[in-house]
Amino acid sequence: MIYPTRSAILLAAAGAPFALLVAVFLPGSWYAGLVWPGAVLLLAAFDALSGIRPAQGNATLELPKSASVGATIDATIRVMFAGSAPARVEVAIGNDPLLVPSEDDRLIMGLAGPAGSALLPLTTIRRGTARLDTLWLRWKGGLGLVWKQRRIAQRAAMRILPDVRPVRERGAQIFQRHALQGLIAQIDRGDGAEFESLVEFHSGMDRRAIDWKQSARHQKLHAKEFRTERNNQIVFAVDAGRQMSEPVAGLPRVDRAVAAMLLTAWVALKLGDRVALHAFDSRPRIASGLISGAAGFSELQRLAAGIDYSEDETNYTFALVTLAQRLTRRSMIVLFTEFTDLTSAEFMVRAAARLVEKHLLMVVVLRDEELEALTGARPQTPADVTRAVTAAALLRDRLLVLTRLRHLGVHVIESEYDRVGDRLVSGYIDLKRRNLL
Repeated sequence: MIYPTRSAILLAAAGAPFALLVAVFLPGSWYAGLVWPGAVLLLAAFDALSGIRPAQGNATLELPKSASVGATIDATIRVMFAGSAPARVEVAIGNDPLLVPSEDDRLIMGLAGPAGSALLPLTTIRRGTARLDTLWLRWKGGLGLVWKQRRIAQRAAMRILPDVRPVRERGAQIFQRHALQGLIAQIDRGDGAEFESLVEFHSGMDRRAIDWKQSARHQKLHAKEFRTERNNQIVFAVDAGRQMSEPVAGLPRVDRAVAAMLLTAWVALKLGDRVALHAFDSRPRIASGLISGAAGFSELQRLAAGIDYSEDETNYTFALVTLAQRLTRRSMIVLFTEFTDLTSAEFMVRAAARLVEKHLLMVVVLRDEELEALTGARPQTPADVTRAVTAAALLRDRLLVLTRLRHLGVHVIESEYDRVGDRLVSGYIDLKRRNLL
């Protein structure tokens, strides 16, 4: 494809005043006014026919095999010319709903020879398989009056998986931090429910652990040492409904939840507990069995990759009752969800009230920083006042629902989107240390 550049169009338009003057003062020689645009047209035609033809240019696009959602990856673009090459080319890629360019959708490359390569930063915004099947390559002619462009078919594909970067980057750090603070050691020994050994009593131990019969027999105070029960069941219930598909800082809420879930599941598997995944929207979508051992983390990651984005309203009653029927023993249920209206929140509270009768329930929600910003901003117009009042009412309803959940005995975590993983791990370890699982 060959078409004029902006310079050619402006140069042709610059001859319009000359043609107008000729038509006014020399009406019999009006055709002389066509000399200017005609000359521009001839120069553009010469520029199009000379130099490098569009068929001589070619380009390829390479993507990594996989990437985490929310990550910035580099697509490698290679440009080749048969024979001589222009000094400067522009490359554009096709659109994909799962990928967005980090800066500009066009890549400008300088070529020192017949071939060259460059990196185009792309940001993954949703899970799935991203496919880029079209690439455009264009360059200017020697006179700068025409663009020479070629559309090139591609077969570049990349799998976008749940974000496991927190596990790789912060998992070991979080685990080590709690170990240094003594929490991991306490979990293994001292605050548990299973009797492990009989030790001599010393200052700082719980007096209720003293075994008076053994102390009388040995004529020294002896206390029972306990160990926390392992193989606790941790079930992560992920709401994948319409409200969880809304973005927070560029990523859907459900992806923020999945990242926090994977980080906590990795710690739980390290501590010997068993984990399961339950994803739902209007009905249950994923219901996995219990996974144990650190080697099972890859299976959990594969299951999390299957959580789809939904436009359905969340049915808490159907999903949580189905989950409760599958659980045969007391479990810790971590529910990731989001609510904006009191009607859906009422169904969630009723379902939670039935769960806490037998299970330990933790509800994780992300703070609505957009609403908080509206209430805290100084109003400039009457519309700003209306938005602030509406936002304050929504936050008040949200606080009311969370307070009701806490009164039922539900453990609630309301966190910023970039700290939800750390706070969830801390909450899980605290409940385990207190032997509430």
